[in-house]
Amino acid sequence: MNAISPGLNVAAAARAAIRLPWPSLLGPLAVADAEVLDELGRTRSVPEGRSIFERGTPARSLVGLIEGQAACGWNQPERGLSAERVLHGPAWLALGDPLGDGQHRSDAVAQSAVQLVELPVEPLRSAVLRHPLLGLRLIDALAREVGRLDGRLHELMHKDAGSRLAAWLCAQAEGRTQGVLRLSERKRDIASQLGMTPETLSRMMRSLSERGLIAVSGYTVRVLDPRGLQGLAEA
Repeated sequence: MNAISPGLNVAAAARAAIRLPWPSLLGPLAVADAEVLDELGRTRSVPEGRSIFERGTPARSLVGLIEGQAACGWNQPERGLSAERVLHGPAWLALGDPLGDGQHRSDAVAQSAVQLVELPVEPLRSAVLRHPLLGLRLIDALAREVGRLDGRLHELMHKDAGSRLAAWLCAQAEGRTQGVLRLSERKRDIASQLGMTPETLSRMMRSLSERGLIAVSGYTVRVLDPRGLQGLAEA
């Protein structure tokens, strides 16, 4: 019987200790396909405030956020990160770029301590040839990402600031008890995602409060008129 490297035992034990959320990232998977991903996946932790990857660097692995909060956007030394997306695990941080031209097109920063899983592209391509249903799941995930980007572009081009904020609040409130939101993101990050300044965000929040659509107390927002807010979001 061949001896098993102690290093491999440690790596396998580390992966086993972390539940990898493949169904949340890719949808329902056959057991064999999930096992392939478990074998390929490499986990790592990043402390709060540290870089996960940088714009312009090689993107050789798909990067999934397992736990924690991270932001993707444009990092500038004098201003810090202008967030385009703030994500909570499980979610993809880098999906299209590694499978495309192999270069990160945004910066990603951990906004809390985060746990990541990385899937090296080249071994993944080989695995897809042997497991075609896994390839379909990746296509589905990419299609959802394209749809999200298309929706964001439409909102930025065709909706005013109030409508964009209303749509964002409706999305955040979905499934929440009594429409109560406890915002975990900084005001500047929310504003950046919505394509407005923090000052405009504050003004829009006041406007929605004065119209009786929401009530704001610190970082807690209560949706008072869900139908009215949805109507504004769709305007």
